[in-house]
Amino acid sequence: MEIQLEQAGKRFNRDWIFRKLTYTFQQGNTYAITGVNGSGKSTLLQSIAGSTNVSEGKVLYFFGGESQKVGERREKIEDSRERTEDRGQKEEYRSQKIEERGQETDDGTEQSAIGNLKSAISNQQSAISSEDIYQHISITAPYLELIEEMSVTEFLQFHASFKPLMLSTPEIISIIGLEKAAQKQIRYYSSGMKQRVKLAQAVFSTAPILLLDEPCTNLDKNGYELYHQLIENYCSNKLVIVCSNDENEMDFCLNRLSISDYK
Repeated sequence: MEIQLEQAGKRFNRDWIFRKLTYTFQQGNTYAITGVNGSGKSTLLQSIAGSTNVSEGKVLYFFGGESQKVGERREKIEDSRERTEDRGQKEEYRSQKIEERGQETDDGTEQSAIGNLKSAISNQQSAISSEDIYQHISITAPYLELIEEMSVTEFLQFHASFKPLMLSTPEIISIIGLEKAAQKQIRYYSSGMKQRVKLAQAVFSTAPILLLDEPCTNLDKNGYELYHQLIENYCSNKLVIVCSNDENEMDFCLNRLSISDYK
């Protein structure tokens, strides 16, 4: 999984939050988006997630070797796939006829063309439409709310019904230390307990992209330790992007992007 920003910019009224941002995020790597309070870190993260449109430039998602621009309609992908498959079927038929007659091309052009078409078909099948991008992203942020009428058990089970989790619900609850409150409604949780639930639904999702906006909000020392354990044990194969100005939240990130460089 890969995300590319090409000359991306976001504007509110006449004020530019960021401009001319070209950057590539790759799966298996960790990134930190840094900046002072109010600099636009969360806006950039929402643009990366596709939840808000950029004002200029592009946000591109790559999966299986094929890119899909945010906002491109699914119908265009399906139409292109059908045309490619039709061409592929014709080329495969020609290839079979050549093999039956025992003929071979001198320079391998025929085989190369067939291989390229098969590769194109495979890539088209891996393309991500704008409606499906959310399936590959998990996120936690202060502005995202929990369903507080549910218990953590009910909430995680509900979440797993549309975005699978790596482990069973009891295992996850045990790891985040909420076994004794597993059947209690979330509205009775402390702010730190709620943050543990937010982290759990994001980190334990099977989605390959993990977006974390101020992930240790309301956590105590033990909560910080839990956060780092979750990242180390369950996120090594993910594309992790952290928005923060707290070094303890992003000290594991190997790549830094300062939003102030794109004003």
